[in-house]
Amino acid sequence: MVPSEAAEHPEQQRLLTRIRAHLERRGETAPVREKAMFGVRALMLGEEMLVSAHRDGSLLARVRPADHEELVGRPGAAQAEMGAGRSMGAGWISVQAEALEDEAELAHWLDAALLRHRESAGG
Repeated sequence: MVPSEAAEHPEQQRLLTRIRAHLERRGETAPVREKAMFGVRALMLGEEMLVSAHRDGSLLARVRPADHEELVGRPGAAQAEMGAGRSMGAGWISVQAEALEDEAELAHWLDAALLRHRESAGG
């Protein structure tokens, strides 16, 4: 990342640092790469998005559709939208930055996204 970008979006950079540390602690062996998309930094495992960090420090998590209703009921969580009123569908959840301040909460969302990824990858 270009240093000026990091200075412009410190909340996003803090979240990315925490996500990277969590994946490292979990011993994630699949190649993780970051991709700039629509003003967010998506973390990709293989060719699939795991989560994305928004400029304000909020998170877009890709979770199992079967877990959607339970997860969207968690504090700070909402159905993800691509533009006002355009639902991204089951399995896509936005999480407010304030709800991610606790490491255990962030870990919960990342683990839910990792579970979806493992199942979609067949393992």
